[in-house]
Amino acid sequence: MKKEEYLEKVALANLWMRAYYEKDEPLASDEEYDALIRELRAFEEQNKDEISKDSPTQKIAPTIQSEFKKIAHLKRMWSMEDVFDESEFRAWAKRAKCEKNFFIEPKFDGASLNLLYENGKLVSGATRGDGEVGEDITLNVFEIENIPKNIAYKERIEIRGEVVILKDDFEKINEKRALLNQSLFANPRNAASGSLRQLDTSITKERNLKFYPWGLGENTLNFTKHSEVMQFIRELGFLKDDFVRLCVNLDEVLKAYDELLALREKKPMMMDGMVVRIDDLALCEELGYTVKFPKFMAAFKFPALEKTTRLIGVNLQVGRSGVITPVAVLEPVNLDGVVVKSATLHNFDEIARLDVKINDFVSVIRSGDVIPKITKVFKERREGLEMEISRPKLCPTCQSELLDEGTLIKCQNIDCEDRLVNSIIHFVSKKCLNIDGLGENIVELLYKHKKITTLESIFHLKFNDFEGLEGFKEKKINNLLNAIEQARECELFRFITALGIEHIGEVAAKKLSLSFGKEWHKQSFEAYANLEGFGEQMALSLCEFTRVNRTRIDEFYKLLNLKIEKLEIKSDGVIFGKTFVITGTLSRSRDEFKALIEKLGGKVSGSVSKKTDYVLFGEEAGSKLIKAKELEIKCIDESAFNELVKE
Repeated sequence: MKKEEYLEKVALANLWMRAYYEKDEPLASDEEYDALIRELRAFEEQNKDEISKDSPTQKIAPTIQSEFKKIAHLKRMWSMEDVFDESEFRAWAKRAKCEKNFFIEPKFDGASLNLLYENGKLVSGATRGDGEVGEDITLNVFEIENIPKNIAYKERIEIRGEVVILKDDFEKINEKRALLNQSLFANPRNAASGSLRQLDTSITKERNLKFYPWGLGENTLNFTKHSEVMQFIRELGFLKDDFVRLCVNLDEVLKAYDELLALREKKPMMMDGMVVRIDDLALCEELGYTVKFPKFMAAFKFPALEKTTRLIGVNLQVGRSGVITPVAVLEPVNLDGVVVKSATLHNFDEIARLDVKINDFVSVIRSGDVIPKITKVFKERREGLEMEISRPKLCPTCQSELLDEGTLIKCQNIDCEDRLVNSIIHFVSKKCLNIDGLGENIVELLYKHKKITTLESIFHLKFNDFEGLEGFKEKKINNLLNAIEQARECELFRFITALGIEHIGEVAAKKLSLSFGKEWHKQSFEAYANLEGFGEQMALSLCEFTRVNRTRIDEFYKLLNLKIEKLEIKSDGVIFGKTFVITGTLSRSRDEFKALIEKLGGKVSGSVSKKTDYVLFGEEAGSKLIKAKELEIKCIDESAFNELVKE
């Protein structure tokens, strides 16, 4: 890199940093910014005489510009040096001249906060700011429920940590903002930062923020180890994460990194890495600081789940209900070892809300098995080559005219190939008729060769229909035909679910089956609407579907031997009438526990509320368990549950 290019990149990095810190409007993803900073550092290490004083590597953050008052920290709030792989971590440890006794904890992806206590009372709360001076957000801090307002320790002390929003709460916040036609938060970190800096404290309160401490500023304590400091802080009443390690050597640190990375998706809050800190406080004091970082701690970063790429096109997919879903075509980008080439755009209202165009730079995120999605459009980086994404008029599959209902655009042609294929795939899936061996690829192959063209045609398949098809030999054909025969003997609610009626899922199908039996499709609007948990929308959907398909359903009855599972409820048990929420990993499936609870007269809900009686939790239980404890709901593990149901 030449000096001129270096200075250009310094200017670009400063532009991105100001946008992030001053305006809360990032112009690049974290991964993109980190990569740019690493380029600058690489040049500066080789050209120490040419380091620009304006380089972001030489300062913590831009000057604060805020509607909040400024407040000085009693001791500086430092950033941490980032390391991205084993070799960089070992190089950091070598520079620190330490290879033993490290304190390890998660690096939560939130907003840093400094709390000042005097005489045991919380007197102020401030953002990190530039490390020396932050924003006075004391009134908002008092709205965070899990921050103690009074502590037993009476000396002056600064307690520092990370404010986070749980993943589930983040989704709820964005759902609410979407309904109000407000811009959505790109990620939980931005939401946490924005929530702390509200002029209306009631907004901060409703965001359900959590504070996790990670260290101290000003204090007069005499501990010799950081692990003792953290134990002391948590005994004052602060939250503690389950994952804390004391590692005796570098190999143990690397093992802890792998363990924590494996928990990344299960944690209820976002993590972007692991904090590695020398536990010996005397050694920390001896090592001291660089211009920007403490030498005794580092952030061992995880692979990025969010990156910047370019949107180069849009494909349209037709679902089984006819709904057209736009899918973004992306320049390939590697996200946590997976090459991502597409991302969901949900619907055309979402495209309008994002104001996304073809050739835009976008931030794309991938989390676990969730379909990648676009979280932000970098409009400031447009080059004049962008093109509008127009609403389609014709179905991309059958070319019939589309019905535009605003949020949803639908193909109304019931013979549309994509609609039929996706309906069949749903019909035979695990939660429906559960026909083993009849997966998505097989359905598409059989449809392509006109062996199945309707749902009913599945039950008319014969051995010779498979002869000559690639991959089908005698044993495989017989196994599939046997699976189809077994599927004829299925529960009525599975059949109702398999029909794919809009707004009618498994729970509603069970209610229909138990309430009306095989006459479920011959009921009135009032009969449907009066069912517990049903409403006008579900009743209308049922009436419309059964009006069109009543005769067809009767014909299905000739093909299938449908069973109505009568639920024998024990009305004198200890859990009769009680509401359960199940969370975490248990020894058996959630469906098995749900069936047992319902048999004993209890109910299972998907979310925790004041009406919840018990939370049954397993390993790696997340935000539901945290919320239950806050509401003082009885939380029981599997062993306690087994004892409960014995009573």
